[in-house]
Amino acid sequence: MGGESDFAEVAWRGRRVQLEYRWIGSPNAGSTPVVFLHEGLGSLAMWKDYPARLCAELGLPGLVFSRPGYGRSTPRGTEESWGPDFMHEQAREVLPGLFDALNIDRPWLFGHSDGASIALLHAATFDVAGVVAVAPHVFVEDLSILNIERARRAYVDGGLRAALARYHDEPDSAFWGWNRIWLAPEFRDWNIEADLDRIRCPVLAVQGEDDEYGTLEQIRAIARRLPKTRLLVIPNCAHSPHRDQPQRLSSEAARFIHEHTLPRAGTTHA
Repeated sequence: MGGESDFAEVAWRGRRVQLEYRWIGSPNAGSTPVVFLHEGLGSLAMWKDYPARLCAELGLPGLVFSRPGYGRSTPRGTEESWGPDFMHEQAREVLPGLFDALNIDRPWLFGHSDGASIALLHAATFDVAGVVAVAPHVFVEDLSILNIERARRAYVDGGLRAALARYHDEPDSAFWGWNRIWLAPEFRDWNIEADLDRIRCPVLAVQGEDDEYGTLEQIRAIARRLPKTRLLVIPNCAHSPHRDQPQRLSSEAARFIHEHTLPRAGTTHA
């Protein structure tokens, strides 16, 4: 994704952190932006051109950013560890701070993996236009832990660290913050199903049929709590539908967002 990043300062965990961000298109009072929340090892740059392609199809502006510890945002401190509630913290502290800094009101949230969980948690507390949750986690499964353990081996003994270094100023910050908490014994009981009950906005829950980080019970659990959720299961697709099946995901997400986008006050449609 081309262009230079800007930085916004927000409060998190008692300190000020810099978040890199980039606008797609021009934000204006007449359009509802789509905010993209990356996965547990992702960053602004790792989305590549997918956000721009989706926003072009939607005709809406978009915001892409790197969460604390990722990309070019403020890295995690050497001794800093994340607790089991780190996604709640980011949903309730980091996102509101970013939206205040950038004057964003009631956006669409498009989240992937951990980013999808954060999007759902934010929507459970704050007013948003809607959520597209791609490969979300709502509870911890053995399959997730197995493949996160494999990722650790690939990072220590394989080429994963070098691969991540292309997208993060400090890859150790990005990897170990995510990996250590997901593999911590106290994280096995992490579950956000009860939080979902407070969501009032439209939700599209998407998962690849071959997702290596979670079974389809993840999105089915969302639908049990929120019966109006639209489910999309994509064949021949693993944990990252925006890479494995980008056109199918874009088409379905654009249709869903268009169906649930209401005109803003003071705007007219031809």
